[in-house]
Amino acid sequence: MTTPDFYTSPQGRRLAYHRVDGAGPGLVFLGGFKSDMEGTKAVHLENWARVQGRAFLRFDYSGHGQSSEAFTDGCIGDWAADAMAVIDALTDGPQILVGSSMGGWISLLCARAVPARVAGLITIAAAPDFTEDSMWAGFDAAQRAEMEAQGQVALPSDYGEPYIITKRLIEEGRENLVLRDPLNLPFPVRFLQGTADTDVDMSVALRLLDHAKGPDMRLTLVDGADHRFSDADCLALIETSVEDVIARVGRG
Repeated sequence: MTTPDFYTSPQGRRLAYHRVDGAGPGLVFLGGFKSDMEGTKAVHLENWARVQGRAFLRFDYSGHGQSSEAFTDGCIGDWAADAMAVIDALTDGPQILVGSSMGGWISLLCARAVPARVAGLITIAAAPDFTEDSMWAGFDAAQRAEMEAQGQVALPSDYGEPYIITKRLIEEGRENLVLRDPLNLPFPVRFLQGTADTDVDMSVALRLLDHAKGPDMRLTLVDGADHRFSDADCLALIETSVEDVIARVGRG
């Protein structure tokens, strides 16, 4: 693991990042919930970008990885603000956003808030609105009562220690939902989804494709791929999708 650089956001959060200089449009990788920028997909894409001479940025949201703040103090709006801050400060011109899981939701929020800075979009097992449609909708009466009384609940995780889900995360998430209002994506978009994903059902990808509006959107389902979407075939598909979007941006 190499030592990151740090950027202090307008909100005063110290965000760790790695940046590669190169041709535009650059790529920005947006990681998942309680993930970090050292994951397989992020590092693989950085290496690909270096070989291609393509600008690239990966970073840790506040409360994630090597950035400042506590994870339990954060929420979707904070992490979207982090993403928009580093895009604004550390990249030049419109970028191609590559969002994994929660990063898919964050990328959609960026596309809605700062469309001039988005040249294209690739999502990997995108999880838009998951705080409402997966977490809150999946809580039983006891969990909802615990959240009301304690301000948080603990959910088991397949990736390590339990997830602490705060009342603020749920309530603030409702202010950032993207599947209830019009969602315009006026650039090349590639949605990637595994059929064996037990964290984000492929019905979410189908709902996103049906809900969003844009001139060039495609959904690719990979039979048997899980939520990590990180084996050799999946990584190759991510590369191909990025190349496709770059080519279409160039023609556009």
